Amino acid sequence: MIFNGVDFDTYFNDYPDKDGYFGPYGGVFVDENLKKAMAEITDAYYSICQSRKFIAELRRIRAEFQGRPTPISHLERLSDSLGGKVQLYAKREDLNHSGAHKLNHCMGEALLAKYMGKKKVIAETGAGQHGVALATAAAYFGLACDIYMGAVDIKKQAPNVARMKVLGANVVEVTHGLQTLKEAVDAAFEAYSKEYENAIYCIGSVLGPHPFPMMVRDFQSVVGIEAREQFLDMTGHLPNAIVACVGGGSNAAGLFSGFLNDPVDIYGVEPLGRGAKLGDHAASLTFGSEGVMHGFNSIMLKDENGEPAPVYSIASGLDYPSSGPEHAFLMDLGRVKYDVIDDDESVDAFYKLSRLEGIIPAIESSHALAYGMKLAKTMDHGSVLINLSGRGDKDLDYVIEKYGIR
Repeated sequence: MIFNGVDFDTYFNDYPDKDGYFGPYGGVFVDENLKKAMAEITDAYYSICQSRKFIAELRRIRAEFQGRPTPISHLERLSDSLGGKVQLYAKREDLNHSGAHKLNHCMGEALLAKYMGKKKVIAETGAGQHGVALATAAAYFGLACDIYMGAVDIKKQAPNVARMKVLGANVVEVTHGLQTLKEAVDAAFEAYSKEYENAIYCIGSVLGPHPFPMMVRDFQSVVGIEAREQFLDMTGHLPNAIVACVGGGSNAAGLFSGFLNDPVDIYGVEPLGRGAKLGDHAASLTFGSEGVMHGFNSIMLKDENGEPAPVYSIASGLDYPSSGPEHAFLMDLGRVKYDVIDDDESVDAFYKLSRLEGIIPAIESSHALAYGMKLAKTMDHGSVLINLSGRGDKDLDYVIEKYGIR
């Protein structure tokens, strides 16, 4: 399929290019020491990503440790509540070991670290799911693990903080700035710049300097590959539309990768938070402009000085002032439509799925769920596949305290 001049038959061979660019987005914008570290990681990844031994080990881990493949669930009662003309389905990444999609790339990154002879993994986390997943991977492979997390998110996501510590990770509280995900990334990069000879920075999304946007997408592509095969097996056809939430965009990149070359409508859902005013949301693709932060060029939210703007979302995993460079590229091409859902809509979806289907979703995933429900109301018939990127145990205390039981 050719879409706006891009041949999706060869897309994954063509993008990113050798310098890590998806069109104008991506690249490596770091100091010389970190450029050497990124080059080392790139060389190591390219060396093993086609290795039968590496692939076989990753497949064994996914089957025996992660519990993959995760299933697709038909959300029949939820579909009926919307009139029943459009059928909603969920790809159940909440059933992946550790409770979210994040383990898909964390096990791959940790396996790469072992191949490179590294002794420690370093990462940032927002909602804590990436931190829990990397702490899990570090424990599995016997690696030291430092997780940087903003003080605001530590308070919001106490269950995940406890899980990281139980798994043996060192959780480093970040107390400068807004004390959320951007500041955690800043702190993790600073720490990595001092330890790159013995450690590897395991970025938690399709962000950062090359090769991370490509590498994380590749590890997450298992979601889309499974989902496409499962949906065809269940229904005999492809979904009319697929939907995933987008902060940095790893779960979305994973799901989308399985369907980019198919006649399927694709939607990425950003957090509108409290509204469209700068500082009240984290919808970078919707409201942002081109800029460089954290070592890559993409679309970002900027303040009056051109610096990364303050952002907000009820979902700690989505409150980041930029998005992965591949998402910016797919938006420019028009292959993926990016839209927004606010806090209240996501909380309504959180409770609706819980009450009608017995599934408590992560508040991040609830953004995709809310959009899928809204989309279904505009369709005469068909099906929508929603990526349920994580489970909502981590969000219960915060949602109940802020919104009460509905």
